[in-house]
Amino acid sequence: MHPPDKPAFDAETAQEPSGGSRSEVAWWIWALAGALFFTYTVLSLRIHERMLSNSFDLGIFEQAIRSYADGHLPVSEVKGPDFPILGDHFSPVLVLVAPLYALWSSPKVLLVTQALLIAASVMPLALWARRSLGSLAAVVIGICYGLSWGIASAVGFDFHEVAFAVPLLAFSLTALANNRFRAAACWALPLLLVKEDLGLTVIAIGVIIALRGDRRLGIITAASGVAGALLAMLVVLPAFSPTGSYAYTFWLDSPGGGGGLGDLLHKSTIGLITPQTKVTTLLLVLAPTLFLAMRSPLMWIALPTLLWRFASSNASHWGTSYHYSLVLMPIVFAAFIDALVRRRSSRSSLRRCLAGCAAITFLLLPQSPFWQLVQPATWRTDPRIAVAHKLMDRIPDGATVQASNKLVPQLTGRTSVSLHGWPTSRPRPEWIMVDGTVPQHERWPLNPLQERMALDEARSHGYSLVANEDGYVLLQRRS
Repeated sequence: MHPPDKPAFDAETAQEPSGGSRSEVAWWIWALAGALFFTYTVLSLRIHERMLSNSFDLGIFEQAIRSYADGHLPVSEVKGPDFPILGDHFSPVLVLVAPLYALWSSPKVLLVTQALLIAASVMPLALWARRSLGSLAAVVIGICYGLSWGIASAVGFDFHEVAFAVPLLAFSLTALANNRFRAAACWALPLLLVKEDLGLTVIAIGVIIALRGDRRLGIITAASGVAGALLAMLVVLPAFSPTGSYAYTFWLDSPGGGGGLGDLLHKSTIGLITPQTKVTTLLLVLAPTLFLAMRSPLMWIALPTLLWRFASSNASHWGTSYHYSLVLMPIVFAAFIDALVRRRSSRSSLRRCLAGCAAITFLLLPQSPFWQLVQPATWRTDPRIAVAHKLMDRIPDGATVQASNKLVPQLTGRTSVSLHGWPTSRPRPEWIMVDGTVPQHERWPLNPLQERMALDEARSHGYSLVANEDGYVLLQRRS
């Protein structure tokens, strides 16, 4: 077997690559990353402009980053009055967004940052594919990775801290596959600052480093992952948490805590009886690579994320929605490249593999959020949006507010806003604003009847009606 860092052939010439300079291909790899950045940015900004972003999670993350920009530890009113975010998830990496937010105080800063981070992860994978498999492979793999369903699901759903993990993983796994172990470790260790569960991923990377030849560095890396994860989950998070404990122990409790052994056994049994969602997710993770990714030891690095998700009692972790598969995409595509390099296949065989990867990626594309970009509805502006902003403009900066889910991210930049109807929202805010036209199946956390009752109760306890226009209701607390 040839060393994994040596190219087997050039797919375009069927000859050993000449080892040309990187500058020969850098321009189109930059262009590919730039085109994907533009795609991600346009989609996420358009979703926000259409008022389709959410309190959970764009509102939460903007409040956390706004706190950093204001010079204090992150809190989120959406989670609860002055709720310390470092007691929920350990993501100090968010402080890196604060300088940008200080220049432009808008949730759009978060969305653009996320787009940039994900687009940047294409470059190491495409460069590795070009160097080892040829330019055709680099183009196809770069596009298929950039448009993969896991990335699309994340871009189409607000902002999340794990966006920082994507380029770190892409650079780390590229270095690891090419036996640059020190670089692999250096790119992996910052994952400990992205989210507490990524310490398990660092452990996996350390184990692979040790098995591939640098035992000492691998053990140090894995030990750092263990120490980082335990420190975050057993010390830092409980210290900041209002409950004094880590709310997601073993990722087996629903957000907000609760659970326990009985709940764990009950929900785990349900998960075993109805595994279809988990099986579908696993198949979709591997399908774009024609399951060839399983031939690479790099796929072991995906195991910690898959295990905690499938062991979780929160059913939203099992499926393909939201952002939960984002960190899997650089792993599975790095494993795909590694598997293709190891196969030493003929040019025609490689092209069949690439064609299959492209076919599955584009077959799934109409089901992904990226498809919104070619839908006319995406580019139409609902007149109600102008009405909503007109009414929100009546709320002064710095006011305390309770608002409907989709309204929260429109107010987080200049008010102290929480979610209307959420149990831990700040009581008796100065303003309440709700959207009464949200379809019943999208109403959250209150159903229509509960929302009407809550508004009636507010009016009977000192709130006056300021406006009722196009389904938007704005109340103000009387002094």
